Amino acid sequence: MTALLLAELRHNPLLWLLALVPVVFIAQAMNPEAHTALFLLSMFAIVPLAALLSHATESVSAKTGDTVGGLLNATLGNLTELVIALTALRAGQYLLVKASIAGAIVTNVLFMLGVSFILGGVRYHIQEFNRLSARLQASLLFLATIGLLIPSAVELADSHGEAAFRHELSLGLSGLLILAYGLGMVFSLKTHRELFSGQAQAGHEAEGATEEAEDHETPWPIGVALIVLAVVTIAVALVSEVFVESVQQAAEDFGMTPAFVGFIVVSLVGGAAEMVAAFSGARKNRLNLSVGIALGSASQIALFVAPVLVLVSYFIGPSPMDLRFWPGAVAMMLIATLTASLVTNSGRSAWFVGVLVLMVYLIFAMTLYLLPPDERAAAAVDAVPVAACSITPATTSG
Repeated sequence: MTALLLAELRHNPLLWLLALVPVVFIAQAMNPEAHTALFLLSMFAIVPLAALLSHATESVSAKTGDTVGGLLNATLGNLTELVIALTALRAGQYLLVKASIAGAIVTNVLFMLGVSFILGGVRYHIQEFNRLSARLQASLLFLATIGLLIPSAVELADSHGEAAFRHELSLGLSGLLILAYGLGMVFSLKTHRELFSGQAQAGHEAEGATEEAEDHETPWPIGVALIVLAVVTIAVALVSEVFVESVQQAAEDFGMTPAFVGFIVVSLVGGAAEMVAAFSGARKNRLNLSVGIALGSASQIALFVAPVLVLVSYFIGPSPMDLRFWPGAVAMMLIATLTASLVTNSGRSAWFVGVLVLMVYLIFAMTLYLLPPDERAAAAVDAVPVAACSITPATTSG
């Protein structure tokens, strides 16, 4: 096991940041009030942990077959984001939780996909990918966006809607979204798997020249993968607790709000490992892999992680969480989904397509940074009418 981990460290410089994990706990013990330093240390410490978590998950999935492997990927593929969100949920920081959910969806769909198109496009004139798989993931994302839009739309229509109704609606929607995701897995991995594996196999046949460079990415033995999975999950949970405790004060020091941190910073940190894999795949002309990671991860978060957080909030949160996002977040998720549908419809890509997709993401990021929500309204986002919110939970009228 030690030899495997050392080999991984040699081949993946990103894992050198693991040295920051003990530094985080030492710094917290010595100076728990150094929120900015703790925020930066924990943020960079989560990145290599996410990379190890991703490799361990892939190793377990490789030994279990498509169906069980797909289930494991659905459960564990976004485990970093889930652990961070659970920590924030337990602390009652629902704005950070919702911002991280919306941000992860938008970041995966726009940033990860856009950068993948650019990196692959500057090396290859035209790249192709399985558009059937992309259409399925985009359709699942569109369904999820509708599910997240409804609670906000209902309250906009009836600003006197009771909290009990919102929570009951969110519970029902969570069950439907999880069911839709499960059925989507059955469709793509079982009943119609030939529609999604045939073109992927054709793409793999053209990749022989790149496979030699990936020998170090061979799956770990199942025992090693499970041990690493357990240890790293605990480490992510502990580091995430430091991250969540320091994020609010650090955000103020940097002139940011928890909404911007959750929407941009947390989603970039939590998805770092997946981004490395997606960008590497694009550079090796494996755009099927890149598109699958970007859209698949986004659909996992929208249809699996978000509903699970709603259900778990009844047990670990100070109060139940609903699926009511502020209108600006819903608009961004909807625009991201429509953008993904538009650019993946042809099954072909070039570098300028990536530029267009990335520009949409940068527009969102700049807007959130320059028009931050009022701190008072941000803290009360779950207590004020949605009608009082604009692009972010900016101001309240009472």
